[in-house]
This record gives sequence, structure tokens and C-alpha cells, in this order.
Amino acid sequence: MATPLSASAFLAALRGEQLDVVEVGSWRTHNRAGHGAWGPMHGVMIHHTVTEGTAHSVAICRDGYSTLPGPLCHGVIDKAGTVHLVGYGRANHAGLGDDDVLAAVIAERTLPADNEANTDGNSRFYGFECINLGDNIDPWPDAQVEAIARAAAGICRAHGWGAESVIGHSEWQPGKIDPRGPIGKKGGPALTMAKIRARVAELLDQKTPSKPSTPSKPKPYTPPAFPAGLAPNKAKPSAKTLQHALKATGYMPKSVTESDNYGPITQASVARFHNAHPSYRSAGKSYDPAIGAKGWAYLHRLAYGN
Repeated sequence: MATPLSASAFLAALRGEQLDVVEVGSWRTHNRAGHGAWGPMHGVMIHHTVTEGTAHSVAICRDGYSTLPGPLCHGVIDKAGTVHLVGYGRANHAGLGDDDVLAAVIAERTLPADNEANTDGNSRFYGFECINLGDNIDPWPDAQVEAIARAAAGICRAHGWGAESVIGHSEWQPGKIDPRGPIGKKGGPALTMAKIRARVAELLDQKTPSKPSTPSKPKPYTPPAFPAGLAPNKAKPSAKTLQHALKATGYMPKSVTESDNYGPITQASVARFHNAHPSYRSAGKSYDPAIGAKGWAYLHRLAYGN
């Protein structure tokens, strides 16, 4: 049990583990104050986002949904291992969980099965959302797994906790599955909380955390060239690449079957993108179903950029 770290101490704890940290807007004061307690703190909880794309995932975790206001965590850990701080204080990430699990975390002993949802976790755990589809296919890059362990270790080090104070959402709330998926590549070994805790324990044994090995820096993302002639109500050139990017950023439902035709569903999805990013909308239009070359490039950077 511990008093919550100040926002500055939280940031220092992460940077002390040699993590790359990005501060998103007014994260220090963005929280769910007034909707329940914040503290005392007992541990760190790890989640996966069920989303793709860094910008899209960070925006959702910061702002939330109409049915679940943000922030949805304190930090978002992207595929490259960068931690994006989106809120601090009470956040909508843990929900109701098992009081027996909480007792085990406090005692730092083996966790029992989570079969009850009777205890507020939002007031008791720091939360990190990690970008992954959660479909047990989308892989976890080594850099991201290492960043998860380092983020958790930093908070544990600041509070004097052991690795047993780090749990997954699946270990807290019945019915949850996160985090899960293969490490490194499709078909790789499964990510488990046992592996994360083992790495946290190794890091905590190091009095001065060493800097993680830096993978070769990827080349800046270059969007595909805008297909000349792409326009509403046409089937040539194909609209499939546009539809795939709209799905990756959440502006088109994943259940929609991709097709060559730039039909009404695609047009409405493009209009939703424009509503979120009006600077890419044609001048004077409040409803613009045509993507345009600049909007095309920005949409693809949101979906697939680094």
C-alpha cells in the first residue's frame, strides 16, 4: 500500500529506467477526479488496446469513448517501446476485479484465480495500455515487451515493491484476456505475465538500470502515392487501400468487406475522418466524402506511420 506518486515522480520513475517517454498534452491533470478514489496504490496493471496505429491508439486512450470517458490508462506503450503519457490520477482502466487477487498483490504472493468483480481497481493500480490487437496473432515486438517490463519496474522501484505487484488485466477481472499474443513474430512464444514479472525482477535486481539495446531505427514512413482518379462512386482505381487505412484508424468498421468500389460506406468513413481532421477537408465543405491527396497521406501516416 502506498500514496500515489506525484506526476513528476511518476515521470522520473519511467525515465529512470531509460525509457523513451512522450508527454501528451496536459496529461498531469487529465483524470477522472470526482468519480471515485485515487489511492492507496498497490500495483501496476498491464493491458492491450485492441487497436492499431500509434496516433489512433493514443488518442483513444486519452479521450476514451462516449460510453467510457478517458483517460483509459496512464501510459500507452507503442510497438517501438515508447511510452506516451495520456493521463494521471484516477483512470478508467481496471474496472471491478477480485478482492482475493488484490490481497495477493498486497502480500506479493501467488495470484489466485480471478472469479469475482467486487473491488475498484481504478483507485488501486497504475495502468499501461500496450498497442496490440489482442487477437493472439498480432505480435509483440521485443522492444515493446522490454518497455512494458521497464515501465512496471520503474513504478515498483519507486514504491519499493517486488515484481509480484505487476499483474495483467486478465488476472484481475473475470472474462478479460489481456495481454496476450506471440512475442517477436507471428507464431512466436506466447507473451505471459509470468515472463513480464521475471524480467521486472531482473531489472529490480539492477541498482542502476542499464540502457536497453537500441534496434536499428526504421526509415520514416512514406505513404503510398495517391492513386490518380480515386473518387467517390468509382471502382477504378480500387478503393481497397483507402478502406484498409480507414479500418486501421477506426473510421470504417472492421466488419465492412473491402471492395474496389468507392461507395457510400467508404464515403461516410472518409467524412468521419474529415470531421476529426477538418484541415484536410475541402474548403467550404462540412461533409466531404472525397479523400484528396493530402488527406490520403495523413490518413496513411496515422494508420501505419512510426
